[in-house]
Amino acid sequence: LDAYSPFDIEGMADALALHSSKISYFVLGGGLIGMLLGFGMQYWSAVINYPINVGGRPLASIPAFIPVTFELGVLFGAFSGLIGMLILNGLPMPYHPVFNVPAFKAVTRDGFFLCIEVSDPQFDPTTTRQFLESLNPLGVADVAE
Repeated sequence: LDAYSPFDIEGMADALALHSSKISYFVLGGGLIGMLLGFGMQYWSAVINYPINVGGRPLASIPAFIPVTFELGVLFGAFSGLIGMLILNGLPMPYHPVFNVPAFKAVTRDGFFLCIEVSDPQFDPTTTRQFLESLNPLGVADVAE
């Protein structure tokens, strides 16, 4: 079940039961990977690969590593959030069968559309059509793949 409208409708996600908080896992995972990568890269270069002891200071200076660690955590978190959003939304979607309905072009201006897919377990062609027609819509269309 999916709904299309020319603007955001408050409460539509609740009505369609579209609660997806999985994007936060993408951002957290990407941020942690970025932080580990940033810290590991600095630690490897300053302690293992090219250690230079200046004035008896420790090689692994944790406070000096914090800015790059933070910035890479934010960068990787943002990019993984973007990639996660695209994956979870099924984008890019260059083609969907509902695009073949001539009236669907109005969805960007003043059209409201509800798409019920055949894969829905409660879908029955006759009862679903009767239910939708009982709501007095401007039209009900069957979409072929």
